[in-house]
Amino acid sequence: MTPQELKSIMSSGLLSFPLTDFDAQGNFNAKTYIERLEWLAPYGASALFAAGGTGEFFSLTAEEYPEIIRTAVQTCKGKVPIIAGAGGPTRFAIQCAQEAERQGAHGILLLPHYLTEASQEGLIAHVEAVCKSVKFGVIVYNRNVCRLTPESLAILAERCPNLIGFKDGVGNIELMSAIYMKMGDRFSYLGGLPTAEVYAAAYKALGTPVYSSAVFNFIPKTAMEFYEAIRTDDMATQHRLLREFFMPYLAIRNRKEGYAVSIVKAGAAIAGHPAGPVRPPLSDLEAHEVAELKVLMDKLGPQ
Repeated sequence: MTPQELKSIMSSGLLSFPLTDFDAQGNFNAKTYIERLEWLAPYGASALFAAGGTGEFFSLTAEEYPEIIRTAVQTCKGKVPIIAGAGGPTRFAIQCAQEAERQGAHGILLLPHYLTEASQEGLIAHVEAVCKSVKFGVIVYNRNVCRLTPESLAILAERCPNLIGFKDGVGNIELMSAIYMKMGDRFSYLGGLPTAEVYAAAYKALGTPVYSSAVFNFIPKTAMEFYEAIRTDDMATQHRLLREFFMPYLAIRNRKEGYAVSIVKAGAAIAGHPAGPVRPPLSDLEAHEVAELKVLMDKLGPQ
C-alpha cells in the first residue's frame, strides 16, 4: 500500500485500536489476540491500529512488538488494513517503524516520544528521521510532549512525502483550525482525544470527520452506530448515546489516571472477549466500577 493509498483510507470511516491481549502472568497472548481481531474485523472499521495507545504500546518490549504486528497483519490480511503504533525515543521509534514495515503493516502511527519536552526544531528532526527510515505512510500523533505547530507541519510536509496523516490528541480548537487552514488536504486528519466520540461533532465541523474509537473494542455495534450518526449529522442519536452511555462512561473513566485504557479492557471482559490485565504502571478498574460499566453496557443491548 502506498502512502497515498493509506491517506485515502484514513480520509473516511471509523478507525480503532484493538487491545493487546495478555495472559494471567501479563505475557502476550497471541491466541486470544487473534480471536479479538477476527471478532472485530467484520464490523466495518476502515483500519485497525495494532499496538497503539489502547494496545499499551508504551508497555511492550522490543521482543514482543514484531510478533504483535505480524499476528495482526496475518490475521487481518484481506479484511482490514493494519497500522502499527511506533514511538518513544527516535532510534527506538525507527526500529519499530522498520519492523512494522518488514512485518507487512500498511503504515505507522507515530506516538509521542514521551517524558522530555522538546523544541519545534527537535520535534521536526524526530518526525523527519522516522519518516525517512521507511517507505510506507506515517501518521503523526499530536499529543502530550509532541505538539507540532502549523509551521512545523508545513516543513515536515515539504521534507517527508510519506507523512500523510495528522492525529490530534490535544483538543485545542484554535490550533486544530490553524493547522487545517494552513495544510488543507495535504494531510488526512484524525480525531484522537480519549473517548473521541465526545468530541466528534466538533471535530467534524473543523474538517476532521474521522476519528478513532476505543469503545469499538467492546461495543462495536454502538461505536459504528455513533459514527454513522456523526457522518449523517443525526443529532438525536448522538445526543441519546452521549446522554445514556458516553457521559456516565466518562464519569468512571475519569476517576483515575490511565483508566482510559483500563476501562476498555474491563469492557472487553464484560463483552466476553477478555484481554487480560493491564500492565503496570496502569491499574485495572475496581470491582464496583466494573459493575457500573456492565450496567451501562447492558442498556445498549446485544453487540
